[in-house]
Amino acid sequence: MRLRTTLLATAMACVVPFAANAKTIKYSHFQAADLGSPKHAAALAFKGCVEGKTEGGVEVKVFPASQLGGGPEVMEGLQLGTIQMAVVHDGPISAVYKPFAVFAIPYLFDDQAMAWAVADSGFGQELYEDMRKKTGIRMFGLADNGVRNFTNSKRAIMSPDDMAGLKMRVMTAPVWVKLVESLGASATPVPWPELPGALQQGVVDGQENGVTNIVNASLYQHQKHVSLDGHVFSWHAYMMNDAFYNGLSKAEQAAVNQCTHIAMVIHRGMTAAQDANATTILSEKGLKVTPLSPAQKAKFREKAQPAVRAWVVDQIGAEWPDKLDAAVKAYRAAQ
Repeated sequence: MRLRTTLLATAMACVVPFAANAKTIKYSHFQAADLGSPKHAAALAFKGCVEGKTEGGVEVKVFPASQLGGGPEVMEGLQLGTIQMAVVHDGPISAVYKPFAVFAIPYLFDDQAMAWAVADSGFGQELYEDMRKKTGIRMFGLADNGVRNFTNSKRAIMSPDDMAGLKMRVMTAPVWVKLVESLGASATPVPWPELPGALQQGVVDGQENGVTNIVNASLYQHQKHVSLDGHVFSWHAYMMNDAFYNGLSKAEQAAVNQCTHIAMVIHRGMTAAQDANATTILSEKGLKVTPLSPAQKAKFREKAQPAVRAWVVDQIGAEWPDKLDAAVKAYRAAQ
């Protein structure tokens, strides 16, 4: 409660009158409009921070709950400049900028500290700059979309064999289809806004997401089991139309940069806290939680990682997978 109050105060403390020629940032995200949603809490913090630092020169209008469309529509809006800023998850980004699919290689990271360090490293900065040049979308950095785990309405998943015959929802990018199929299940791409209905109607038996999204979208309502396999450290990318960013003054750009960093810290912290308490949170929502031992996770890794990596290399070449491998090895060597 104290955190929510503090975030609300941050968002409201810098209310200032806007200049007649104020620039407007339409800021899109898909989570619910409440302070328990990491995306929304971060968005309100960004709004208060930017509006205060620019003294009314930039107005931020936050559009939560996919009000401006699903991931593909928002990515298109970012490219066209009809949406100035958005926080979007992995799948739709990979559909626009294929190299981002490198993050879908499963079972790469041991924990959040490792994932954040790699995302913030020279590898991450090089990837973001390449995306900016090729798409016109500036990526500031990555916050957590949660450690992704499998839920389903049929049975506990303790080994890849338990995936056989299950119909699993995946994000709308082919790499996620490959991941699920490599483990023996059938994959059905479903856009995020349609997922609760697909689970309710039995179009799919299960899905894979982090704790935040499972709770935020009430996905647990039509699921019975969750397996904490942690196959992918999923991301929400903080992005802005590059032409809009370049049209800001240097002071306004500095404000956007600083406030995005603050928003990402809030977002990472809230999501990581929920992941760390996954067993308690999801049990309280009525799901039967199946933790997996390192030995059990290794069986999933042995089956999925080579298949997905080979698919990623086939699609985007070996450059980015090799660079990601090098960044992971560099992190391990430094510990």
